[in-house]
Amino acid sequence: MQIDAEDCRAALTIIRRTIEEHCPPGVLPSEEMVNGLYGPRLMDEAAALAAAIVATVEKLTDRGSNE
Repeated sequence: MQIDAEDCRAALTIIRRTIEEHCPPGVLPSEEMVNGLYGPRLMDEAAALAAAIVATVEKLTDRGSNE
């Protein structure tokens, strides 16, 4: 079974919007910047999203250890 590229794009968009809404500002570059930094493919967007999640966890971990 092959996954449809449009379904993948829709899923990545939902994840992007969630990160933009709930994670600290600046952890996720704009879609245009992702194209320049990572590339234009769906996997490039996925890599940027994963990096944003890791950056958020690191910021939250650092904040928790400083309290």
